Amino acid sequence: MRSEKGIALLIVMWSLAVLMVIVLSFSYVTKAETRATIAFKEGIEEKFIAEAGVELAANELMYRKLNMGKPVEEGKGEDIWNTDGSPNRFRLETGTGVVRIIDESGKIDINKTDGLVLKNLLVNLGVKEEDAVVISDSIQDWRDSDDFTRMKGAESDYYRSLNPPYKAKNADFESIEELLLVRGVTAELFYGKGERPGLAEFVTVYSESGKIRLSAAPKEVLLALPGMTPEVADAVIEFRKETGADAFAGIQAILGQGYAAMSPYITTGEGNTYTVESSGRTGHKKAGYGVKAVISVNGNKFSYRYYRSPWDTTKWKLSEQEK
Repeated sequence: MRSEKGIALLIVMWSLAVLMVIVLSFSYVTKAETRATIAFKEGIEEKFIAEAGVELAANELMYRKLNMGKPVEEGKGEDIWNTDGSPNRFRLETGTGVVRIIDESGKIDINKTDGLVLKNLLVNLGVKEEDAVVISDSIQDWRDSDDFTRMKGAESDYYRSLNPPYKAKNADFESIEELLLVRGVTAELFYGKGERPGLAEFVTVYSESGKIRLSAAPKEVLLALPGMTPEVADAVIEFRKETGADAFAGIQAILGQGYAAMSPYITTGEGNTYTVESSGRTGHKKAGYGVKAVISVNGNKFSYRYYRSPWDTTKWKLSEQEK
């Protein structure tokens, strides 16, 4: 009887131990699934917030086009969004969003700009001059329709020697990412590294005229113009903060003797195509879901030229106050 009671006690204890393991395992799985569900829900919310930011930016740009030149009435809560790449914020019930709008006409069009401006931009980004000439010539060889190689460029015979081999396109770039196929363009040069910006920030394939709009060009692009100096570039940036660089006579006066060399490459005013980068966040997260779109605005309509989701917005260089 004592032996049977001991065996029964052991069976009960083992049964309780097994039940406790099962309960703990079930509790752990339930907790993990709950967290995964919450994370999935927040991810979907952040995606929708980011997409809402793109739509808000499009509406803002259409409003600007339709009301160009009209004064903004103070005290009516009209928040004008910036188109210079600085952050614009909005808040929804489910979270917050940050949107950057960049005028594509302030960039260098790799389908239309000549080799001199391309070479100058590359040198400004830290590329050695001899390497900059190779890349500039290779970009022009990639987009032209013939198989004649420029002095430092590359055509299909060069690309066929690579592993894997491929051909030069001999047509316009459809996206700036195609530059990664061009001789001399590395991922580090294209995307940037650390504090050094990448080539992707300063080139486009969406320019209407191929000319650079002084109202939107960053300093790196301004310095790529023939005859431009750092002092004049700073003066242009300061001038457009007050006037938007629409005052042609004022801009011409600032450019001085360099205007003659720059005039074939520049224009004033504002373009019609913009890059919109939008980030949606829930709670107190520092990072969220990102979306990138390129949109063209025509009156009260807009169209997408490029759309990518998700998009990495952690590379944004925002101050703690801007975040």
